[in-house]
Amino acid sequence: MSKTDQMSFFGFEAESAEQAAQSIKALKPVNTPASVVASSEATDPEAMAQTLAEHPDFRVLRRLVPHTDYGPVNGQATQRVIVLDTETTGLDSKNENIIELAMLSVLVDLATGLPVGPVTIYESFEDPGKPIPPQITDITGIDDSMVKGLRIDDAAVAALVEQADLIVAHNAGFDRPFVEARFPVFARKAWGCSFQGIDWKKEGSGSAKLEFLATERGWFYDAHRAQVDCHALLQVLSAPLTDGQTGLARLLAGAGQTRYKLRATGAPFESKDKLKARGYRWDGEGRVWWCSLASQDLLEAECVWLKAEVYGRRNASVLIEAMDSLVQFSARPGQQTGREL
Repeated sequence: MSKTDQMSFFGFEAESAEQAAQSIKALKPVNTPASVVASSEATDPEAMAQTLAEHPDFRVLRRLVPHTDYGPVNGQATQRVIVLDTETTGLDSKNENIIELAMLSVLVDLATGLPVGPVTIYESFEDPGKPIPPQITDITGIDDSMVKGLRIDDAAVAALVEQADLIVAHNAGFDRPFVEARFPVFARKAWGCSFQGIDWKKEGSGSAKLEFLATERGWFYDAHRAQVDCHALLQVLSAPLTDGQTGLARLLAGAGQTRYKLRATGAPFESKDKLKARGYRWDGEGRVWWCSLASQDLLEAECVWLKAEVYGRRNASVLIEAMDSLVQFSARPGQQTGREL
């Protein structure tokens, strides 16, 4: 890490530790205790960071440092999780291509929900066979020269994925269709989504975006590159949630659950605002409002709400799609049934 990077801990750039110390002195409130002023004059970045962190008027962010080994494995019960991220030429998995794939494969202690042992890292570029759009280069920093003639190693990916018990991505509904279209091995694995699979609002977070979640835990990083996004996600999921369990434990526990996609077929036009406020999304192709539900109990409660608040006395039939972790977030359909309300 360069000294300039270290100085950015405090929310501004400084060319030297001395300049940072002067800036801190200029920023301090007039009632700052003398002990804080004295320690702020130190030129050691970590000492300055600790001083600011102890003061109620400041919050310190540290650059996220990737972990490549989480300590010894002592024969405890574990499962292997792969944290995955992709960068692509666009949003549509049917027409766009992967340009970067990163995976972190690590064991998770089932008793603690914490990673253990070394992290196996895979990262590779792939030539999409067409120019990378300028807006994608602006976001990711990946240009045509970086991917020209390169191809992701199919055998290496398959070997790593075969060992996994669960694949996790922070927007699995985006990443899974892309990697399944390119690597069939992913279709045989259970998937979890750290974006949808954890109620971050209920956890007290102001946003479910990965950068925001990392910031809340005191880290910043250069986002929108696959490997560093994976490291950030792994560390976010290793932190405790409000019930004390880690995000990794929450996702592993949910891997055996079935999610339900409920389509409110034939919902009256005048109910659109009520459905939208409830969290339903509009499927323009199917011309139907739909929502995703994490359990059978939530499905039953939602059907009751639809009957009372949307359909009323109308005869109504909704479409329910049951999706286990082998289908969830993929482009493949689950088991579909109709239900009269």
